[in-house]
Amino acid sequence: MTKRLPVFYDCGKCPAFCCTYPQTPVTTRDLRRIARFLGIDVETAGRKFTKRGPEPGERILRHRSDDAFLTACRFLDSDRRSCTIYEARPAACRAYPGTPRCGYYDFLSAERLRQEDPELVLAAWVTDL
Repeated sequence: MTKRLPVFYDCGKCPAFCCTYPQTPVTTRDLRRIARFLGIDVETAGRKFTKRGPEPGERILRHRSDDAFLTACRFLDSDRRSCTIYEARPAACRAYPGTPRCGYYDFLSAERLRQEDPELVLAAWVTDL
């Protein structure tokens, strides 16, 4: 049995910052899992939900505009701030953040406390500098 590390963050209290990373890699296995979850064929899933990445042969998830951040993964429910394909999410999403702590969650929690605003959302990119 695999021992699970303790987790010191709560994704339910985050505006889904990880879903706004500009490049979420998608493997062939990920694409098959997403297609099966959505009840469509792999080719259609690849065409609709991915695009070419910066590396040769790499596929990444497509984005759409987002109110909290500039763009976000097209599978992010913008109202609930949660993944609509959570059970079929790509391996990169399953592995995030890869440590018992999430740096953005720690930062956001500290800022919410400091500014006395439990609903504060800090956009990843400030566009009006």
